[in-house]
Amino acid sequence: MTNDSALVLFSGGQDSATCLAWALERFAQVETIGFDYGQRHVVELEVRQDFLGWIGAHAAWGARLGADHVLKLDALGAISETSLTRDVAIQMETGGLPNTFVPGRNLLFVTFAAALAFRRGLRHIVTGVCETDYSGYPDCRDDTLKALQVALNLGMDRRFVVHTPLMWRDKAATWRLAEELGGAALVEAVRARTHSCYLGDRTPRDWGAGCGHCPACELRARGWHEYAGTDA
Repeated sequence: MTNDSALVLFSGGQDSATCLAWALERFAQVETIGFDYGQRHVVELEVRQDFLGWIGAHAAWGARLGADHVLKLDALGAISETSLTRDVAIQMETGGLPNTFVPGRNLLFVTFAAALAFRRGLRHIVTGVCETDYSGYPDCRDDTLKALQVALNLGMDRRFVVHTPLMWRDKAATWRLAEELGGAALVEAVRARTHSCYLGDRTPRDWGAGCGHCPACELRARGWHEYAGTDA
């Protein structure tokens, strides 16, 4: 296990794309992992290849970018009665969480990432979860990720470090971070080449592509307009 190596959970969305750039600025060897769990917005797995291609051609980051891995987690989609894995309307549930919440998703993602990192000899695990500008998902909270890091280190007898660069950033701050990391070129790559819409809609917008009204689109659009200083 090398201290200068990282595995980034890269879904193809704004947050994970920014985290990938963050990792490439800090570590000499960076690999990526994505998950196919039967999500409605499976288009994210297609656009992620476009963004990885852009990163691969980057003068500084291309040489640091290593293997990409995509794991199928069909069981997660099969047991999840959510609007991300079923063709149902997005709405709030009686418990106070939106039905876009896929129970256990981020817990499983980070655990599978750690299992792969174990095999690949990668120490650092980077994920774009955030509890500042989010939908209230409990598996995105800082306490959850800290507890999970402890469990992974005990259960695998390794010293993984789980990084959450966006934990305390809202979406506008995430756009600003992209600018700090890679200037206008990275901002444009994230805007044009990533996907956030829960419905898998690729309708062009000034902030990227999406339906414009699902929670993911609303968060992304609001953050973009605040960052760009424009009106929605």
